[in-house]
This record gives sequence, structure tokens and C-alpha cells, in this order.
Amino acid sequence: MTVTAAAPPDVPRSALADVVLERLTGTHSEAADLERAMAMRAYMKDAAPFLGIPAPARRALSRGVLAGTPRPTETDCTAIALRCWRLPEREYHYFAVDYLRRHAAHCSSAFLPVARHLITTVPWWDTVDPLAAHVVGTLVTADPGLTADMDAWITDDNLWPARTALLHQLRHKERTDTERLFAYCLLQSGHPDFFIRKAIGWALREYAKTDPEAVRGFLARERSRFAPLTVREALKNIGS
Repeated sequence: MTVTAAAPPDVPRSALADVVLERLTGTHSEAADLERAMAMRAYMKDAAPFLGIPAPARRALSRGVLAGTPRPTETDCTAIALRCWRLPEREYHYFAVDYLRRHAAHCSSAFLPVARHLITTVPWWDTVDPLAAHVVGTLVTADPGLTADMDAWITDDNLWPARTALLHQLRHKERTDTERLFAYCLLQSGHPDFFIRKAIGWALREYAKTDPEAVRGFLARERSRFAPLTVREALKNIGS
């Protein structure tokens, strides 16, 4: 049984979200830099508008926004993330991603549909990748039953859930389900999109830090099925 929902999740009521969003929008709008925003939007291939706040300044502002706030419940996490995602500027999405990275361990399996909504709404690698590795990966570790969702996501017509399935074990190291990782790579080996081919190589390269011989052996058997980009990425640190 999977827990992934098709309909967009509702935004629950949260007093903490009210406080956080009021502080967040106030501090971030004051720090906006139009010229820098245009450059950031161009760099991200027009994926979303920006306020123009560089990462160090954004993180400092975020610390001020969260000063004195309590540890959130799952309801708070859901409300904050969804409300941030309703705002157009990418810095608000980054705030939500950082917040979820910090608190994903306190969320249940029921949070996965929220994560999927974030992954598939205004999707680009800058938010999808940390959500995959630090949020979805954390949820699957806590509830192995969610591997059924990953098994569904890997063949999703939308490339971003598929990329998430490939990358959700990035931080698992010796806990990596190697059989599933290799199976996912093979399932998507013929995918035409750069982001999937790159993700396969990245996932294999990361696992090679834990078991280089397993990755070498896998590619020795299956190399012909992968794009040259994928193979280069996978073997970047361990050689052929």
C-alpha cells in the first residue's frame, strides 16, 4: 500500500505558521534586490522569480525568522511548507526546504504526499534534490513501507518523482538497498532526459563511496545500457 495522494494537500491551520510567514515575508521583502533577482532567475533558467537574496544573507534572515519559535509539529511543517510554496519567489521555497530538512525526522509517513506536491510544483533541481535526499529519504528510512511509493515514483511520467526515487538513498551509505538502487538505475537507463541520466550517475557515484566494487561490477555488467554521461558521473571518483 502506498500513501502518495493525487490531489494537492490542504493547508492546515497553524499558529506557528502564521508567525513564521509574517516574519518571513517581512524580512525577505525588505532585503530584496531587483538586479540580483534578475541574474538569479536567469541562472536558474527562469524556473521561478527571485527576490535576489544571496544564500548567506538568506540563511541569516532565516535564523532571525525562527528565533524563539518552538519545535514544529507535523501540522506546522505542512502548513509552513505549503504556504511558502504558494509564494512565487524562490527564496521562500528555499526556506521551506531548509525547514523541512531540519524537522523531517519528526514527520510521519503521512507527510509523503506533501513532499510529492513540493517536488512536482514549480519543480527544478535546486529544490527537488534536497527534498529527495533529506526529506523523502528520511521518511523512507523511518518507514520502509514507503519503498512501495518509491517503486511507483521511479516509473512516473513526471521526471521529478522519478529523479527523487533515484536520489532518495543518497545519504544512506551502508544502509543503501543496493538491489533497489541498481534496479531503479536499470529501469531508467534509457531515459532521454538529462536530469534522469545525471541522477543515475550521481546516485551510483555516491554509493561508490561506500562500496566501489559493487558499482564497478554493476557497470561492468550493464555499462552498455547507460548514456556516456551517466557512466562518467558514476565512475568519476573510482575509475573504470
